[in-house]
Amino acid sequence: MLTRKQYELLLFINDRLGEGGVSPSFDEMKDALGLKSKSGIHRLITGLEERGFIRRLPHRARALEVLKLPEGSDAGSGRQPRAAERAKFQPNVIKGDFSGTLAGREVNHQVEAIELPLYGRIAAGTPIEALRDNSAMINVPSTMLPPGDHYALEVAGDSMVEAGILDGDTVIINRCEVADSGSIVVALIDEHEVTLKRLRRKGQTVALEPANPAFETRIFGADRVRVQGRLVGLLRRY
Repeated sequence: MLTRKQYELLLFINDRLGEGGVSPSFDEMKDALGLKSKSGIHRLITGLEERGFIRRLPHRARALEVLKLPEGSDAGSGRQPRAAERAKFQPNVIKGDFSGTLAGREVNHQVEAIELPLYGRIAAGTPIEALRDNSAMINVPSTMLPPGDHYALEVAGDSMVEAGILDGDTVIINRCEVADSGSIVVALIDEHEVTLKRLRRKGQTVALEPANPAFETRIFGADRVRVQGRLVGLLRRY
């Protein structure tokens, strides 16, 4: 079951892959669907991925693969669906005029929570000078935390948007000095810049890789980058 926007985006990606073999950028998707922000595209991409229509190819920016198309769109005919198919699509959506009460479950405020220090805003776009504000705290359910020492940071910027990390999100960080290549980490550069990026190691160099094709990967000598923690959770307020 797809919404109209999910369906339109799926066909747009499929068309572009069929024409040139390259996935469209988030900006191109945003403009094609008439959306105002790339965060809306991220949510559509995530929805399509969760439903098994597309998958993101690892270690490659802007790399998407269409796994299937909805029934009736000639997925197996070798012809890329165009505007005619889009016009025929009737999305299955839940109407908002509920006549009864939807069942729910009361929030249990007695569940154990852990108070973590919130160390201000970390740039997920442009590195900023390390800032620690020990006066701010945040409560996090203990069930979402692995063993170890943790702290929280508020994200500023959109360089990690394709990893599901948006501007204004609060990330939960497991304090550590070593992380596997491919992990999303808090990295301290030259002892005064801190950023949230995906870590890649190769020989004596370290690459700090964004999850947004609008940003460039930065490469440093291993002695210039110090890991201060790895991402283990994310909190978002709508």
